[in-house]
Amino acid sequence: MARLYASKRGRSGSTRPVSKKPPIWCKYKPEEIEALVVKLAREGNPPDMIGVVLRDRYGIALVKPIVGKTITQILQSSGVELKMPEDLELLLRKADKLRKHLEKNRVDYSSKRALALVESKIHRLVKYYRGLRVISPDWKYKPLAASVA
Repeated sequence: MARLYASKRGRSGSTRPVSKKPPIWCKYKPEEIEALVVKLAREGNPPDMIGVVLRDRYGIALVKPIVGKTITQILQSSGVELKMPEDLELLLRKADKLRKHLEKNRVDYSSKRALALVESKIHRLVKYYRGLRVISPDWKYKPLAASVA
C-alpha cells in the first residue's frame, strides 16, 4: 500500500530473483525447508523474518518455487497459528508509535496526518480480513487499547 496516498514508489528493497524456477545451487529439499520454516516460527520469528533468515543464513532465495507453498501456507498447514495477520499487526505497531510520538509532540501536524493515513489503512485491512474470516467479525480497532508490545 505504498502508493495509496502518495505518488512515491514505496521503499526500496533487495531485488527478487529473476527466475521463478528453483535455483540449481539450492541443495535443500522441500521437506527440509518446511522443517526449517516451522522451527524458525516456533522460535518466535514472524513470516517476514523467517524469509530473511532463510535467504541470509541458508541461501534459500524464495521458498515458493522450491516447496510450492508460501511461508504462511506452510505455517498454516503445520498447525502454527498466527494471532493476527502480519501486515495488520505491523500497521497497529506503527499507529501505536505515532500515537506515543503525538503525546509528546502535540503540534506535529505531519505526524497527525500520518496517523490518520495509517488508521485508514488499518480499517481497510480489518474489513478485508473480516470478509476472508481471518479475524473474528466482532474485532474492532480501538486506538487506545491497540498498543501491541
